[in-house]
Amino acid sequence: MTESTAALKDAYNDLEAAAALGISVEELYELLDKNIFTDGKGRPERVMFQHADLILLSFWQKTTPNIKIVRMPRRS
Repeated sequence: MTESTAALKDAYNDLEAAAALGISVEELYELLDKNIFTDGKGRPERVMFQHADLILLSFWQKTTPNIKIVRMPRRS
């Protein structure tokens, strides 16, 4: 396993998280709305991320629909 020389932060805002993932803020919001905020209440105005959150988001970003992955249905 290779080691990263970049320092890890304790928390990332939405702009920093999108930059770390190499995507736009709109794409980040789409990932969040599709995979996390599915209870019908919507995404909070302010969302903060930890490094582990970025790892999970990068997984979701790179995956294509797969029948072996069970996703939570969108609630209405």
